[in-house]
Amino acid sequence: MTAPEARAGVDPSATGQATSLPLVDLARSLDPLLPEVHATLDRLAAAGAFSLGPELEAFERDFAAFCGVEHCVGVSDGTDALRLALLAMDVGAGDEVVTAANTFIGTVEAIAQAGARPVLVDIHPATGAMDPQLLAAAIGPATRAVVPVHLYGRPAPVAEIAAACGRRIPLLEDAAQAHGATVGDRRTGSLGKVAAFSFYPTKNLGALGDGGAVVTDDAAIAGAVRALRHHQGSAGDGLAPTRVAGTARLDTIQAAVLRLKLPHLERWNEQRRAAAARYRVALDGLALELPPHDPRDGRHVYHLFVVAVERRDELAAALDRDGVATGIHYPRPVHREPGWEWLGYREGDFPAAESAAARVLSLPLFPGITDAEVNRVAGALRRHLERADPA
Repeated sequence: MTAPEARAGVDPSATGQATSLPLVDLARSLDPLLPEVHATLDRLAAAGAFSLGPELEAFERDFAAFCGVEHCVGVSDGTDALRLALLAMDVGAGDEVVTAANTFIGTVEAIAQAGARPVLVDIHPATGAMDPQLLAAAIGPATRAVVPVHLYGRPAPVAEIAAACGRRIPLLEDAAQAHGATVGDRRTGSLGKVAAFSFYPTKNLGALGDGGAVVTDDAAIAGAVRALRHHQGSAGDGLAPTRVAGTARLDTIQAAVLRLKLPHLERWNEQRRAAAARYRVALDGLALELPPHDPRDGRHVYHLFVVAVERRDELAAALDRDGVATGIHYPRPVHREPGWEWLGYREGDFPAAESAAARVLSLPLFPGITDAEVNRVAGALRRHLERADPA
């Protein structure tokens, strides 16, 4: 999951303040849709329809069909999507939930908020995803779920992770960065027992504010999430009587806007993939590591284009002086984040995640980015990297 980003589209972890090429430019994809957006907002305002109701149900049907599952439940944001999914899976106090060490902090926040203890697994250096070979050692008698993270838009190796889990432990996909990514003929969201999405504005499918969804083929889980998002829900939603619910609804305006944008998602994802391909050509031969390619039989949707480079902070500062914004996703693995010392991990416990955190740098990428802008970023990188290593 990605930290919140500003309206202008520049991640606050970007190194610069005033830049002429942002990390993300939301207007490129939103502006052509503004007449439809304005008409939708006018219609909803005139009807006084702002919570639950037919607009939300229509989006839920559309997004479930897009993901290839039976049920979608719109919720307030991606972190709540993970939290409510865990609660609906009867995860709670005394349980453990395993996830990757290099995810956004919201993943482990959701686990802790559900009452469970996060257990971390290091990543495979070649994929940036949870290493299935290391997973078995993290699974114990208290493990109730495993949360693979589709980091940066690249599907995690879900089949290998599921094989390591066995039949007892369900998978909850953290698909916050992977709207439309695929493995074979299946999209993320349909690869585990249940999945959580974020619709934060900068996501591949983004709302005009916060939003999220839980998707699943399990009617009982979907019913429980519907109840948990809305004060115990209604009769037949399937919430266990011992569960305390609350408020975590996806509001009608966001649902209606997401429904307008959903038919454009595949085109926007292809634009992201085309820009990533241009970057690969333009950056060839430089002293940096490019993102891993598509997984076997899979499709990366490049929520972010993340390279790895030595002396990362110096390079980011130099790019900022050239008017190119960058981001760091993420500067610290979970066990090194302030406030998470209680997990009991120490520096060195997850060497691959720690190495990545010291070297990752996100480059500008968004639907509508031009060849000239990609070449501009590549040219700035080439100048600074060759200057740093004249040999």
